[in-house]
This record gives sequence, C-alpha cells and structure tokens, in this order.
Amino acid sequence: MAAVTSVSLSAICWTYGERKVNTSSAIYLGSNFDGVRFRSSISCNCVGVRASSSSSRLVVRCMSTASDLPTVSETKFKFLRAYKRPIPSVYNTVLQELIVQQHLMRYKRSYRYDPVFALGFVTVYDQLMEGYPSDEDRDAIFQAYIKALNEEPEQYRIDAQKLEEWAQSQTASSLVEFPSREGEVEGILKDIAERARSKESFSYSRFFAVGLFRLLELANATEPTVLEKLCAALNINKRSVDRDLDVYRNLLSKLVQAKELLKEYVDREKKKREERAESQAANEAIKKCLGEYQYVKN
Repeated sequence: MAAVTSVSLSAICWTYGERKVNTSSAIYLGSNFDGVRFRSSISCNCVGVRASSSSSRLVVRCMSTASDLPTVSETKFKFLRAYKRPIPSVYNTVLQELIVQQHLMRYKRSYRYDPVFALGFVTVYDQLMEGYPSDEDRDAIFQAYIKALNEEPEQYRIDAQKLEEWAQSQTASSLVEFPSREGEVEGILKDIAERARSKESFSYSRFFAVGLFRLLELANATEPTVLEKLCAALNINKRSVDRDLDVYRNLLSKLVQAKELLKEYVDREKKKREERAESQAANEAIKKCLGEYQYVKN
C-alpha cells in the first residue's frame, strides 16, 4: 500500500504535579502503511536518588505531591476495560495517543473543565472517527474514553452542542463582543477570560484552540482579525493558537489521506472475498452437476 506522508508535531510541554513532562510522539495510522506520525519522548524530573546499603543498586524515587492521581497506564486500562471490542488500527493508534495527551492535560494542577475545551475535543473526535463502521460503537468508544478520564461524556456533548448553536447565531462582530453582552455562553466565555487573565484554574491546550476555531467556523468569521480580537478578549496568546491550528489543519489532511488508503484497502479485500466466494460457488455447482451426471449415467 502506498505510504502516507508523515506529519511531525511540535513538542508539547505540560507540568504534571511536580513532574515536568515533555511529549512529542511517534505513532502511525494503520499497521500496513506509514501514516500520521508524532515523535515521542517522555521524561520526568526525579529526586531522592540513593544507593542501597545492601547492594550496589540505585534506588530512584520520583517525588510527587499528587501521588493519589491516576497514572497514564491506569487511565488507558479504564478505557480498555470499558470498551473491550477491537478498534481498527487507523483509529486506535491515534485514540491511544490522544488519551495519553489528554490525561496529562486533565491532571494538571491548573486544569479546569470548560465548554470551549469540550467543543475542541468533540470536534477532533468526530472528525477522527468519521467513517467508523458503526455509529453505535463510535458513541460507545467516546463514552469509554471520557469516563476513563473521570469526566462526563454527556457534559462534553451537551456543552459542545450549546456552543455550536450559539456560534451559528453570531456574526464576526457579535462573536468578539461577548464581554459587553449577557447570556449563558457569554458568561462561559467571560469566566474563561477571567481565569486566563489571572492564570489560575486555566490551562491552555490544543483542544481549546480547536474549540475557538470551531466557533469562528460556525459564525462564518474567517477573517484573521476576528481570531485576533477573540484571543484578546479571552486573554489567550494568539501566537500559540495560530501554531496549534496549523498543526490541527495539517493533521486533518493526513487523516483524510490515511482513511482514503484504508478504504481502498478494505474495498480491495472485499472484492477479493467476493471473487473467491463466486469461484467457490462455481466449483461447487460444477461438482454438483458432475455428481448428477454420474448418478444418471449409472
């Protein structure tokens, strides 16, 4: 199968408890061809290194004030336990990487759920899982994924829909004028702006950037100046948003290519199976005719 050009994401750095985690990854979409690739390395600052008195081994302790938080492995295990059916590799590889990244976001000390983040994740998930063989399974995977992070999948969907409906009724000017207006979504955006200004209980992420992009898209506010004004109103660094949206657009392009190749592969395999079935049916028909001929002859 033809290879899909890889896309390299910039390293993402999170602070998790007392550990600094640097991540960029190396994953592939599909098992039979090169797909979207993230380069990965994970490191943490460890303290408490000592030598054992009874042996030459070194004992290394990673100190954390958040020792009661679940590990990445525990989050992934919860997901796999909740959804036990096999997931095609073109989807599963990216899902596994996303759940690792979102775990690190979720358990940052500054993390606080907000609907724009939810809208961004729902947008990424729906585009990633577009074309999945079963709508029922796609929803079950979403449920298992969000619950593995100890959050509510229904809240993600409800808030994402609420923001989408609001954005569809906005214009480029009204979208950025939310601070001077009253309403439920306006209140949500004001709360985000306040938290972002104080840098408390707010953690910017790529999902948040995608959520902003989705609001602009639905409001048909495509001018670059609108994004600049919206970022300013929300006290968000526009340069970070621009960078993350470039990565997001590039990733979507590679996902489309990967899915097209997968569809071609599935179609070819289906055609081969049908041809084999037709050939087998023809052989069985010939054998049956020969058997009847022998019976009549005798």
